[in-house]
Amino acid sequence: MEREKNIEIHDTAFLTSTLRSLNEDLSHDSFAKLWRNSKSDIWIKKYLEQVSSEETNTHCLRNRYFLDTIKNLVEENDIEVVINFGCGFSMYPFLLDERLIHIEIDKPEIIDYKKSKIENWQKTNALPKRNLHFIAVDFSEDYEQALLSQISSIKENKPCFILIEGVLFFLDRKETDHLFNFFNAIQNPGDFIGSVSFQDTFKDSVAFKKLLNFLNQMVSKTKASDYQTIEDDYYRSQPVYHLIDHQDYFSLSKTYGNVICLEKEEILNENFYLLKKLS
Repeated sequence: MEREKNIEIHDTAFLTSTLRSLNEDLSHDSFAKLWRNSKSDIWIKKYLEQVSSEETNTHCLRNRYFLDTIKNLVEENDIEVVINFGCGFSMYPFLLDERLIHIEIDKPEIIDYKKSKIENWQKTNALPKRNLHFIAVDFSEDYEQALLSQISSIKENKPCFILIEGVLFFLDRKETDHLFNFFNAIQNPGDFIGSVSFQDTFKDSVAFKKLLNFLNQMVSKTKASDYQTIEDDYYRSQPVYHLIDHQDYFSLSKTYGNVICLEKEEILNENFYLLKKLS
C-alpha cells in the first residue's frame, strides 16, 4: 500500500510574506497581507521579539529592491520572463507589468498550496490575472533535466530574470555551485540573476545567535555550520556572470529613507546581488 502523505506547511513558510505586509509603504507589496492568518501572526510576534525587531523592514527592503530592479529591467525591455526559484509565498507577479511571464518554482507542498490559494483569490478578484506557471520540484531527487525541459518550454528564447532569495542560506557550497551551473544552462547572454545571501561575519553577530536559538526552539535542532554564508568574491568570480550591483540592508535604508532602530549587531543583514550573464 502506498504510504499516505500528510504534509503540513510550517508557519515559517509565511514569515516573509507576513513581514512584507507589516510595512507596505516600504515593501510596496499590497498583496502580501493575503497570506496572513492568526497562527502566522502569533509566530511572527515571537520571531520579532526573540530574534530582531528590525526584521520587518529588512524583509520589506528586500522585496522593494528586487521589485524596483525588475521594474527597471522591464522598462528597458531587458527581460520578458521572471523565474523565481524557491518562490515561497512571494507576490511579485501581481506587483509587476502584466506582460511578464512568471515561472514559480518550489517544493510540491508549497506550490500546491500557493496555486490553490491564488486561483481562489483570482476568482474573487482579490488578485489580477497573470501569465503564471507553477513548477513543483523535489530537490532531493534528480530534477535537473525535467526542470530544464519544463522551463525551456515556457521561456523559449525570451530574456529572463532569475530570482533566488531565502534559499542559499540553507544550501551547501556544492549545491550552490550546481544551482548556478543550472542557471547558466537556462539563460542567454544578457540575462540576469538576483541573489540573496549573508556574509561570513554574519555568524558572529548577536542577531544570528538569537536566530539560531529561535530555530532550535521553534523548528528543529541545528548548528551554525548548517547554514551557508557567501562572500562577495563568490559572485565576482562567477565565470559567465558579471556582478553589476551589490546592496545590503544599510545601503538600501539610505536609498529608501528607512530609519534603522537597532545596532548593527542586532540586525540580520542580508546582502543583495545583481548579476548579468556575459556575452
